[in-house]
Amino acid sequence: MRLLRYLASPSALHPTFFFAISIQTALLEVFLKKVEIILGPTGVGKTDFAVERALECGSPVISCDSRQIFREMTIGTAVPDASQLAAVKHYFIHSNSVTEDYTAGRYEIEARSLVNELFAQGHETLVMCGGSGFYVDAFVNGLDDFPPADPALRSELSARLREEGVGELARRLRELDPESCGVIDLSNGQRVVRALEVCLMTGRKFSSFKTSPSRRHDFEIEKIGLVRPKEELYSRIDARVLRMIDSGLVEEARSLLPFRNRPALQTVGYKEIFAWFDFLDGKVSTEGWGPTSPGDGPVTTLDRAVELIQRNSRRYAKRQMSYWRRDDTIKWVGNI
Repeated sequence: MRLLRYLASPSALHPTFFFAISIQTALLEVFLKKVEIILGPTGVGKTDFAVERALECGSPVISCDSRQIFREMTIGTAVPDASQLAAVKHYFIHSNSVTEDYTAGRYEIEARSLVNELFAQGHETLVMCGGSGFYVDAFVNGLDDFPPADPALRSELSARLREEGVGELARRLRELDPESCGVIDLSNGQRVVRALEVCLMTGRKFSSFKTSPSRRHDFEIEKIGLVRPKEELYSRIDARVLRMIDSGLVEEARSLLPFRNRPALQTVGYKEIFAWFDFLDGKVSTEGWGPTSPGDGPVTTLDRAVELIQRNSRRYAKRQMSYWRRDDTIKWVGNI
């Protein structure tokens, strides 16, 4: 009744009244807009969950997977299958080539532009899905400016990578920046080199450049984390690797040999098969290597390559969960 009497009074026509109404309307629009980010470890079932959720709310699926973005990589990146792509519009799936340098910073800009465009089209809830921690952080928090590469230091670290292997560089990175080790794929030599380079150049942790806590949003963000019991998750990972082999992962990897040194190909599933190819081509030998030798040794059979892909995928899933457990804004679905 008070509101009705006020609306009927001359004071209701005061400019401050319309200003207050416009502010309330803007706030209401903000609270009606939401991005749901479906995240979790590799192999947990994010794609199925995201497609189902997208169908429920009439949303496309915005991928935040740093490997599914490359069109030449299909089997080894477990992109959504044909039926899922047909059921729901997907963005950032096979949108770029492995010959391009695609970064989390570029993803932040393009994903934010897309989200704003989709909200302008009338969407109230948007579904984002992926397991790449840097991409999620870039979208949610933004990225600080990373220092440019130091050619001399990069050359030195790359030489050490070739001579000592990624394990030794990862050990050094763990000493300097344990937080980054929770999200970086430590079997990816290029990423380890870059993180270590930044630490040594600046005296700061690589992880300190990742996020800017002052990032503001004009929409709500809800993180939904999927999790399964460890034994179940590891079993799913092992089975998925076998399905990838049956679906033609070896042939896909062979087609990508000309690009094997590109950053996109420094990832689990491809580098193990590349190592097997190197043995078949006589580029590596078992001479001088034994059970007590450091590292995994030459990959002499496809079975050994598969075993390493399964093991490295399980290790990656474990690091992903260690990283995300520190985020108390995630709403977990499943048993954690």
